[in-house]
Amino acid sequence: MVNEWVICGLGVFCFAGIVIWYRHSKRETHFLKALIRLIQEQQAQDSPSLSQQQDAMLKVSSAATSKTSASKNLPLQRIPKKFAPLYDQLEQLFLGQSKQNNKDKLTGLPNRLGVKSYLAGLSPLELGSLVLIDIYRFRFVNDLFGFTVGDSLLKRVSARLMALKPHVLYLARMNQDEFLLHLDTPQTDCELLALREHLQAPYDAEGSIIAIQVQVGVVDLRLFNADVSTLLRRLDLSVIKAKASKPFIAHYAKGDDSTQKRALGIIHHLPKALAQGELYMVYQPKFTVALGEYRQVEALMRWQHFELGNISPAEFIPLIEHAGMIDLVSQWALEQVISQQAKWTKAGIRLQVAVNLSTQDMVSETLCDDIQVLLERYHVPATALSIEITESHIMDDMELAVTAINKLKQIGVDVAIDDFGTGHSSLAYLKRFPVDEVKIDKAFLDDLLNDKRASHIMQSSIALAKGLGFSVTVEGVETEVISRALIEMGVDKIQGDYYYKAMTATEIETKNLSKK
Repeated sequence: MVNEWVICGLGVFCFAGIVIWYRHSKRETHFLKALIRLIQEQQAQDSPSLSQQQDAMLKVSSAATSKTSASKNLPLQRIPKKFAPLYDQLEQLFLGQSKQNNKDKLTGLPNRLGVKSYLAGLSPLELGSLVLIDIYRFRFVNDLFGFTVGDSLLKRVSARLMALKPHVLYLARMNQDEFLLHLDTPQTDCELLALREHLQAPYDAEGSIIAIQVQVGVVDLRLFNADVSTLLRRLDLSVIKAKASKPFIAHYAKGDDSTQKRALGIIHHLPKALAQGELYMVYQPKFTVALGEYRQVEALMRWQHFELGNISPAEFIPLIEHAGMIDLVSQWALEQVISQQAKWTKAGIRLQVAVNLSTQDMVSETLCDDIQVLLERYHVPATALSIEITESHIMDDMELAVTAINKLKQIGVDVAIDDFGTGHSSLAYLKRFPVDEVKIDKAFLDDLLNDKRASHIMQSSIALAKGLGFSVTVEGVETEVISRALIEMGVDKIQGDYYYKAMTATEIETKNLSKK
């Protein structure tokens, strides 16, 4: 079908050349009328997808432009008068198709093509803000509830955004999970937080109650107005920044273009980095208090870039998640950890290895199968592996988290909640998690010895977790004084530089980790 559109379009845009050859023939009129009928019949049939139509039209336009410029065809103004009505009819057909291509069929809002046209018409002195709203993990709504519910959710999000008028000068759906707004004034963080909370209130989508999380990127047009491609690039960068920070809101700032160049370089180089061994795992032991031994290590990812040097996981993990490449890295990390387990087992080293996975990994339908395949390939028991997931990510979607954790438990893998105490969990939620361990975030250690309230919070957190049947680990311990205080509070395991810094697998093998 797309090929037929291309053929029709080429016929129209190469019309001037055809007129030259058939100018004195009655076949001219027959040809044009037949072409019009063909286009009308094609439009009456089931049309190709929007992306296919856009692709076809772009090919037609490109071909026509190159042919016109490369030849000495007569300009359209010199077409004989008898063809003018037919040409006008053809032009109107394609103008109508062009307008359709600028609209999102689901919501009726302008799409990305429409956005480009709108931005191109902005005055250099335009005021206000461009706001890009990204729905976090929207594809999982489609995966879990189906496309009908997903479409219904998008319609309700767009309706909620349209209700913000008159402050919204322009609203568009950029792609599957992003909406663009042109607001009439620069936006403060307080205003953007209110917008975010407004959009995150639960939706009723075909009877399913769904809560979403959004990230908000902002470009202030007073300061950073530019050409269309630059504006879109700056909006994308602001969303990447929002995903890597809390409260998931970020403004484009001077100097971010160089940051984006670095970010794009990191993302582009990732597959090669994995193949060339630039990424590697290090392991930090966890001290088991009751046994006075080390029975577990946490696997931590490192990247020694060939040009940029050491890149922190805090920088590259959010970039990889935004680029949709986290599954590639997680699969690599799981195989590294499980294959290393097999080597240690042969060497007589018995250590459970904990590895961090993202929320995107946890809700993957193939995660458990992928883990089982690796465990069988390297003859490693499931009990030798522990999966850690950050509490704040769990709290993003309780139902998804509980389902994912249950699946992991069914295959025999331990599960831990990382950064416990930072996700604002309630007792009602915590008791639903079928996990084995909680790790209390090192942020709670800062004032442990100097502030009684901090000490009480730590004691309460430990008591709460143990009361729910969880093993308790505290990470980030760097001094003996802190270590002794935690032991007195009843912590089960301690992790930190006071005991051991993260080390390579080879270094682990040279250490006597049986006692401390």
